[in-house]
Amino acid sequence: QVQLVESGGGLVQPGGSLRLSCAASGFTSDYYAICWFRQAPEKEREGVSCVTNSDGSTLVADSVEGRFTISRDNAKNTVYLQMDSLKPDDTAVYFCNAADFVGRTYWGQGTQVTVTS
Repeated sequence: QVQLVESGGGLVQPGGSLRLSCAASGFTSDYYAICWFRQAPEKEREGVSCVTNSDGSTLVADSVEGRFTISRDNAKNTVYLQMDSLKPDDTAVYFCNAADFVGRTYWGQGTQVTVTS
């Protein structure tokens, strides 16, 4: 069964950095894309960034552009989200999502990111 496991969250001061990891396993075929989403308390879940498997194309939300960078390591079946210049508004649970070529999606359990002074 497909499993996605996020790690790397924690408590950080404004302006600090974190690197989130999403380790994927159990795929019977290549995924189409892996995305990071986040959800703050009492707010809707929002997309943060995605990377495709085919050519590594990336999409980044306007709110994090220039601060967050998504990358992949296919040999390790891992996708990373490097988060720099963190702001309190970045506080949320960050989820990893993988989409396959027939439209199925898979979610990890999430990792908490808290940005506060």
